[in-house]
This record gives sequence, C-alpha cells and structure tokens, in this order.
Amino acid sequence: MRDRIGSKVSVLAVLLVMAVAIPLAYAAEFSRDSAARYILATAKAFRTVYAKQILPQAAKSSVKPNEDWTKDDHAVMLPAQFLKAAGAEVKDFELGLIGLTPIYKANLPKTKAEEDALKKLAANPATGILTFEDGNQFKGISADLAIADSCVSCHNAHPSSPKKDFKKGDLMGTIVVRFAK
Repeated sequence: MRDRIGSKVSVLAVLLVMAVAIPLAYAAEFSRDSAARYILATAKAFRTVYAKQILPQAAKSSVKPNEDWTKDDHAVMLPAQFLKAAGAEVKDFELGLIGLTPIYKANLPKTKAEEDALKKLAANPATGILTFEDGNQFKGISADLAIADSCVSCHNAHPSSPKKDFKKGDLMGTIVVRFAK
C-alpha cells in the first residue's frame, strides 16, 4: 500500500516541478512579479491538494503523515516536507517555507527584508502574496494558512514548536520563492 501512496506522492511532486519549470522557459514574457505569483500559486495549490485530498485518502488505509516517514512503512511525508522536497527538485529558483515561529530554525526568514514582508503579511493575511526585491534576488511570499485540523494539531503538539495555540485558518508562515534578478 505504501508503494502506491509513495508513487502517487512522487507523481504529484513531478507534476509540481513541471507546472513550475515549463512556464519558466518562457520567463522573458513574464515580469518577475508575475513569475513569483505563478510559482507561489502553483506550489500552494499542490500543497493544498496534498494536505486536503491525498493525506485523508492515505489515512483510510492506515497510512499517516509522519515527520520520520522514511522509517515507517505506514507513513508519508508531512505537507511541509512535500513542499520542501518538490522545491529541492527545482534548480532555477529556491522554493521553501519561512515563518516567524517555525518548528525548525532553518525555516526562519533569511534576511531582514523577508522578516519584514512576513510581518506585513502576518498583519494582513488576506493580502495573500507579497513580492519584493532583496539585494540581488527577487522574492515572493504567499500566506500559508492552517488549512486542515491536522496542520494545527501537528504544530501545536510538536515538541520543538515555539507556538502551541494555532487554530484552523491561522497564518502559520509563508511559502517563499527566491530567484536571481
């Protein structure tokens, strides 16, 4: 069963990379802002499908998301791990997660400009996406909301989580895209 779920996850990751990489071949026709927004919208859509459709379906056969999923035959990666794994497959830009209260320090903003943009988005999550220049990079961030009860329970229960009171719909952080100007 895990092989079937794993292959579905692999197919989804490949589709995410294709959905992002193919339009980038035509990047000259896009502004940096448009490219960042497209990448973020695509990544967010795939992550949402993974969290809201694939994980519940997998759970029906006793396959659950688990941080240490590679050590468990009845586990698959967490939504954050899925997004980061897909981002690692892309070579033309960086795709990841950042937050003000991340479980792992590696997911803190990398620059003051990222931190400022994240704070601005946290003050008004309905903004959805912010794009900005930061040194020699162009960046975009997209609100990453707690879209499922499992997001909330996982973050609130994680021993390394600095924040233990997330509610469904809360801003948990952002999806970030970074590429050279």
